[in-house]
Amino acid sequence: VQLQASGGGLARPGGSLRLSCTASGFEMDYPVMGWFRQAPAREREGVACMALYNRTTYYADSVKGRFTVSRSTYMDTLYLQMNDLKVEDTAVYFCAIGELRTLATSPKLKYDVDHWGQGTLVTVSS
Repeated sequence: VQLQASGGGLARPGGSLRLSCTASGFEMDYPVMGWFRQAPAREREGVACMALYNRTTYYADSVKGRFTVSRSTYMDTLYLQMNDLKVEDTAVYFCAIGELRTLATSPKLKYDVDHWGQGTLVTVSS
């Protein structure tokens, strides 16, 4: 299984960035795919994800209304559009895939990850 992530970089507060993650080689009946992030000295947290079989999306409360998960039509590529970025969004973002049955949305968004992609740094700073 390979998860190839790209995107990230530096943005100003209020700016936008887009992350991409292309998955290959996985075989799951009901996969969930998305992103976690980890800021310095903080635990890794779920950010957003999509149930691939029906494209239902899920978001952490901290990013609702600002981040959007979408999927390409012809490839197993997931996108995370990040708008209205805040300094507290600064973190290393990790693409991850797991089984939908392990997904929890309360109190925090999380799922058991079977495969991680490489992290990509998002820095929001003025």
